Parts: sequence; structure tokens; C-alpha cells
Amino acid sequence: MASIKLTINGQEVTAQPGQTILEAARGAGVDIPTLCHHPALKPIGACRICLVEVSGQRGLQPACTFPAANGLKVETETDKVNQARRFVLELIFSERNHFCMYCEMSGDCELQKLAYRFKLDHMIYPTYTQSFPVDASPAYHLLDHNRCVLCRRCVRACAELAANHTLDLRQRGAFTMVHADMNLAIGDSSCVSCGTCLDVCPTGALTDKRSAFMGREEETERVRTVCNRCSLGCGVEFVLRGGNVLRVDGDWDSAVSHGILCKKGRFEPLYEERRRVLSPQVRRNGRLVDVSWEEAVKGAAAGLGAVEPGKLGVLCSSGATNEALDLLQELFVRRRRGARLGLLNGMAPNLGNGSRGTLAALAEADLILVAGADPGEEQPVASFLVKRALDRGARLILLQGGRTGLEALADTVCGAGEARKAVDAAREASRPVVLYGDGMDAEAAAAVKSLEGEAVFLALQPGVNTARAAALGMRPGIDPKGLKALFVQAGEDRWDDENLPGKLGGETFVVVQASYRSSLTERADVVLPAAVWSEMSGTLTNTEGLVQKMNRATQPRGQARADWEIVQLLADKIPG
Repeated sequence: MASIKLTINGQEVTAQPGQTILEAARGAGVDIPTLCHHPALKPIGACRICLVEVSGQRGLQPACTFPAANGLKVETETDKVNQARRFVLELIFSERNHFCMYCEMSGDCELQKLAYRFKLDHMIYPTYTQSFPVDASPAYHLLDHNRCVLCRRCVRACAELAANHTLDLRQRGAFTMVHADMNLAIGDSSCVSCGTCLDVCPTGALTDKRSAFMGREEETERVRTVCNRCSLGCGVEFVLRGGNVLRVDGDWDSAVSHGILCKKGRFEPLYEERRRVLSPQVRRNGRLVDVSWEEAVKGAAAGLGAVEPGKLGVLCSSGATNEALDLLQELFVRRRRGARLGLLNGMAPNLGNGSRGTLAALAEADLILVAGADPGEEQPVASFLVKRALDRGARLILLQGGRTGLEALADTVCGAGEARKAVDAAREASRPVVLYGDGMDAEAAAAVKSLEGEAVFLALQPGVNTARAAALGMRPGIDPKGLKALFVQAGEDRWDDENLPGKLGGETFVVVQASYRSSLTERADVVLPAAVWSEMSGTLTNTEGLVQKMNRATQPRGQARADWEIVQLLADKIPG
């Protein structure tokens, strides 16, 4: 379609069909202030801060909702416009408690910046006339109704982005409040702690508990990287001050998640309570003692290199970077031929390679078949995207999955022996998408595979970098019987097999590369301290096959080192 020509402040501007005046103006570098608007959300024109004069219109119009059209003449900075914006701000400040000096967001608040811009230096109307509650029931954030301006960004983000529909408004007029479900405390509601509402709130109403009062935005730095909590590879930003991680935000420019995160990626790593492994250790006289890296690597290499390859085992975390996996493959498969190499987690079967798709396919799907996967637990952002599709009218069929969190939304739930029923229903759809994991039996996998060519397939791989591990020929687990030496690249995994000593036997030489202490490190003969997510650089391959770069945000604690660096040290010492 032909582009649109309009005039903004005397300047001819080109817009695309479907764009609003606000979008056209920002595309041309013209600043129109907003408060309720967010580029990731549908505009609703609630705050009226973006009012502009439009030729042929009787009154001022909200730029965020008024469609751009050929021949429009728009003025954004007239006295009439600025007086209206100032009046709106005065009314907003007259409700609730917006005493900025006591607010956590002072200095970073969009409302405060607008007040400075329009030179509000005192309250025109009576304020602080009523006290509103503070809901601190959620584990990771709180909602202070005294700071809320009812922009509804949080409500819209919960519905449009996370598709969870937890938040809404209740009551009317000056008593209107954001509430969860049927006016429950957020901590008791259907909230999934994705934190999307925190990313979009323009004031101090929604506050991250951990980073509150820890510094203004100008005092922090941001490092973009990739989440390593599941196989989706969502984009994140570490927010740092003084070399410490204050919080994790979503990256709105991420090619995978477009700013959406789940609690596994946003909150849980910052609340880790396990004890770190901070120095290399070797076992002497039955006890683990701290040693230098040189001594630990020398001891590990001697023990691993002394056994014949057929009696050498390697267990690897799928959280390992591409670089670490490649080095493990080189060292233990090509150079030490016969070594048993396996993953600590499962792996989805090889289905539908000719119809391999991406998460973006869910936006066009009219039917989604989730087979043998548990997105609600393992890949929560994928479950958000599924729910978005359901909001647009798509149907959902579940086949041989765990507790996906989607059961209540499914049209059909199929168990063992019902794979054909699920596949037949998918075949009737125009644009079916199959999300599959490692939870299907052979019969179900064969039935689902018959949809190849008719449906878009996307594996929801368990673990993190499982797609790269599969491409290298790795498979889940190893048989520990008869092993004389075992190297476990555990990383940050919680894998902690209490039965491992009995399976291995007391004489098996064990080297563990880990970030946290566990019964596994207590059994080891050599322990090598591994860096955690925020301390590493490298690349990961997500479940779509997309290779993404991880950027180190903080220095490794103690003597910890990146996974690939540790494997390289071993490779330099172990003979070929």
C-alpha cells in the first residue's frame, strides 16, 4: 500500500498505513510526551498526555490512537496543547501520594519527568486525602496503590504479553484500583511472577523488592545477554551497580522473546541459596582441601587420562556453552575414542525436521498440539505465547505431557494410546503447530511425526543448550557400570544423584566441574569451580537452532572460571 503524507509542526512526514500520529511523529524524530503508552502494548488513549491539535477536529486528540491520514495537519506544541497537558498532570498529581522524595522511583519516574517538563513545582489541588493499601504479598515485587496512576500498562501487559489475565481494575472514579483475579492478594492469585508488569510500570507503583532503593538508572549499567534457564534463549538485560547485579530486565529487542521473561530467568537466579564452589579442591586423606588451579587440573588430568577410554565416562550439563560442548566432543570423543559421553537431562526425539519452525509460528497458528512437553514448567515463555494464540482463537490439544499449566485452556487432553485422536484433530486445522518434548512414548512420537509436511514442528528441548548437544551426537545419560573414571560437567545444574556413589563404586575416580556444592561435589576426588550465568561469555544454540551470544556481566567469584576455559585446561593436560 502507498505511504501516507501528513504535516507535523509544519514538517512533511511520511507514515505507513495503520500507523498512528504518535508513531508517525516518533518516526520523524518529533517528541510527543506520553504516560499510558508503551510500544509493546496496544494504545488506549487513557492518560491524555499525548493530546495534539489535528486539522478538521473540534477538540484536541490523543496522538497514540488517532490514525495518520493523508493531508492531516498536526500541531504538537501549541499553547492550547501544553495547557491541556499541564492540566492533566495537575489532576493526576491530585490523586494518590506522589511525593517524589520518598518514592523508590524518584529520578527514574516517567510521571516525575513529565512534571519537570511542564514546570509543575507545587500541588494545585488538595492531595494525600486518602490512604491506599500496599500489597507486598508477591515473592519478588510489591504493588503500592498510592503511587498508581491507573495507566493500565500492567493490566494490558498481563493480558497482551504474558496472556495470563491476572490483573484488572475494580471500583470506580477516585477509588479505582488495580486488583488480581477476584480481588485477591497478588501472592495468592494466578500471578506467575513473570515480572512483565514491572518492566512496563511508569511510576513506583510496581517495585522489584530486591533492587528497590539500590540506585537510579543513571548510576547503573546494563549488559545484554541471553537467558540460560531453558532452551528458548530469551533476551535479558543485567542491571548492574558497582559490579553487582541489581535485577534482570527483559530485552525488548530480543529476537526470541521480545522483552518477555519468566520467573526462572528474571528472579530465581538472584535468590539462589546454594553454596558456591569458589576454589579448586582435591581429596587428600579422605578430605577435600583447597589447592591451586594448576595442581587441581594436573590431578584431574592424571586421573582421567590414566584409564582406558571404554571405562571413562563424561556427564555434561546442557547449560554448557557451545564452546564447552565442542571442546568436550573434541577431547572425549575424537581424541579419547570410546569414552562414554552423555547429558544430564533428557532430549526430544528427532521429529519433523523438514517442517522445522520457530516460536513466531505460534502467532499464525489456528491449532497447537503440545506433545510430550511441559512448557508451563520447563519453558514458561512458550506457554505465554501459546496462551496468546488461544486469545486470538486458536485451539489447543495436549498429548502425553506433564502438568503444563494449560490443561484448563485445552480443547482436548489426550493420554497414552490416544495419539491418533490428537493427530487427526491437528490434521483438520489449516495452520497447525506442533510443540513437542521428550515425554512421548514411541507410538505417540511415530503418530506425531506423520504430520510432517502438514504442520510446523518445534522441539521444546528440556535443559538449555540441548539442541547443540543433539547436533554433536550426545544422548541423555550414561551407564555407570564398570566406569573407572567419571568427569561431570555439572555447571549450575541441580542434578544431584544421591545414589551415584553406589552406582560407581568406591574406586571410581570422579572429577566434578560445578558452580554449587552438592553431594556430587562431596563425592568427588577433584572439584573445579565453574562460573555462573552472569559471569560467563560464549554462545548458546536455542531450541529453534538460533545461535546467540552470551555477554559476561560480572567478574567470576573466587577462582571460578568459565566452562569452556576449564575444559580447555583439561584438554591441554590429558594426552590424546
